[in-house]
Amino acid sequence: MVPEAQLSGKACPARWTCSSLPSSTAWSRDRPSEVCASIGGMPCDIADARELAGQLDGAAMVELLHYTKLEVAGRTFGYLWEPTCTIGLRQTIAEQQALVAERPEVFEVQFTAYGYGWVVAHLEGVERDELAELVFEAWRLTASAELLESRGERLPV
Repeated sequence: MVPEAQLSGKACPARWTCSSLPSSTAWSRDRPSEVCASIGGMPCDIADARELAGQLDGAAMVELLHYTKLEVAGRTFGYLWEPTCTIGLRQTIAEQQALVAERPEVFEVQFTAYGYGWVVAHLEGVERDELAELVFEAWRLTASAELLESRGERLPV
C-alpha cells in the first residue's frame, strides 16, 4: 500500500493532481476502483481495462513502480496509471486527432512517435464497449501478423 503522504500533492501525469484525491484515501493496486470512484462516477475503471487487455492473444501486463505497461510480444501498446484512472494507448495519428477533437474532456494527446499517435483516455468518460475497441486497436497496431490472423476482428468483451 502507498502511504497517503506519498500521494498527496505530487503532480500526476493527467489533469488531476494527487492532492485532488480525498485525504483519507490510501491507494492500493488491490482496490483502484475505490480511488477512481472517489474522483467521480465512472462507466469504466482500471479493472475493466486490465480485463479487456488480458483477453487479447499474447498480451502481457508489466507492473512498474508508477504504472502498468501493456505489451504484446515485448512491444508496448498501452499504459495504465491507476492513481489517475487513465490509460494511454497507441492509435493511428488520424484516430488520435479525431478522439481529442471530439471529446477533449476525455481524451488528450500523449505523444506522437514512429507514425503513431498515443492518446490518454480518462476512464470516467469511456464506456466499456468503447474501451474494448480502443484497447483492441492499440493491440492490433502492435501485434504480429500471426497473432492478428489467429484472433481476427474479435473484440474483447
